[in-house]
Amino acid sequence: MTAHIRKLYDHLVWADARALNSMRTMHAAPLDALRLYAHIMAAENIWLARIEEREPDVTVWPALDLDQCAALGARNHAAFALLTETLSTSELERMVRYRNSKGEEFVNTVEDILMHVAMHGAYHRGQVARIVRGEGGAPQFTDYIFFLRERS
Repeated sequence: MTAHIRKLYDHLVWADARALNSMRTMHAAPLDALRLYAHIMAAENIWLARIEEREPDVTVWPALDLDQCAALGARNHAAFALLTETLSTSELERMVRYRNSKGEEFVNTVEDILMHVAMHGAYHRGQVARIVRGEGGAPQFTDYIFFLRERS
């Protein structure tokens, strides 16, 4: 299972970079797309902080520019790489207690959190692509199958 998680997070890093590059190729990143992309980076950071039982570095909907998003993404991706390289089955099953942005308390496994983060990013990267296309840009494919094809 941990090899599957590592591959999923390799895709996440690849897809985040492609979404960022789509916005960088435009004269100016569409504000709605930038807001969503900043949210993706923030959510990755927040969930990682919950797994690590520490305070996150950002709020859920931070106002970041592209360079700040890239910097936060690089920190997130390095931390997820370290985490996914050292995951054991027992770590995947570890329960994490946290509070959401409304202060409500929940408990989920590390595995469930990691799956959520990957799926959450895919959802919002699709929204970023739609906005970039609507503003005359050329979004890059971020689908998992394209990632696999590029790797082979």
